[in-house]
Amino acid sequence: MNVKFLSEAEDELIEAIDYYNKQKADLGFEFDEEVRNTLKRIVQYPEAWPPISKRTRRCRTKRFPYGVIYQIRDDMILIVAVMHLHREPDYWKSRISNKNL
Repeated sequence: MNVKFLSEAEDELIEAIDYYNKQKADLGFEFDEEVRNTLKRIVQYPEAWPPISKRTRRCRTKRFPYGVIYQIRDDMILIVAVMHLHREPDYWKSRISNKNL
């Protein structure tokens, strides 16, 4: 199954990597690896995490306080957001139309 990021989600990932690398050398790369491992779990078991809206699910990372918001679209996983779990929880909803939520 293919994985595609919305541009905003990709920007979030890059910003978080940069932030963590500024906090401690290579910590951002560890964060990136954790997100990649989360994506592997999603691809392997796309329906394992409960829906948070009609078509959208969230899988949490194990080490960092982040969740990957995604939708299952035919033969593709669409990454809607790479969100910090202690920030505004529904900000990502504006990225997709209501009928696709």
